[in-house]
Amino acid sequence: MAQSPDEMANAMIANMKEKTGKTLAQWITIAKKTGEEKHGLIVKHLKSEHAMTHGFANLVAHKTLKSDAGSAGGDDALVAAQYAGPKADLKPVYDALIKAATALGKDVEVAPKKTYVSLRRNKQFALIQPSTKTRVDLGLNIKDAPAKGRLEKSGSFNAMVSHRVRLEKPGDIDKDVKAWLKKAYSQA
Repeated sequence: MAQSPDEMANAMIANMKEKTGKTLAQWITIAKKTGEEKHGLIVKHLKSEHAMTHGFANLVAHKTLKSDAGSAGGDDALVAAQYAGPKADLKPVYDALIKAATALGKDVEVAPKKTYVSLRRNKQFALIQPSTKTRVDLGLNIKDAPAKGRLEKSGSFNAMVSHRVRLEKPGDIDKDVKAWLKKAYSQA
């Protein structure tokens, strides 16, 4: 039976000392001593210097930076922070994307992170990120889809997705965007 991300994280934390030799608190202390402030650099350090698996290193980095939902005050707080201040006008774009994504099926999981929201099924199929004060990027994982028109290759946008669509207003979420979202969902 599939577990939620919170259940998986809790299981990893419960097994961390047995699997890695240290508790989460001890690993957070080690991560903080590196002086690194970027998630990927903490993960890289823990993997290369401490032979930690990617899953545990990722969890420790999130907990160290307080960038997961549990550490940051919950899902609503993470989304509110993403669309605060100069990005507040983008919240309707986010809301329209969430409406389109959750209409795909009851198994769509909306998992906010510090800077984006992951859309998951069996695995991540999309992410929503307010990239600038005038644009939300929809990242999609679509196999064998050529970049064409508004559907771009992800490039340097985000390594966790294969494609990106730039959105500035709710009306940009048209039949094409919904079709790409559905295709990503069906492949997850």
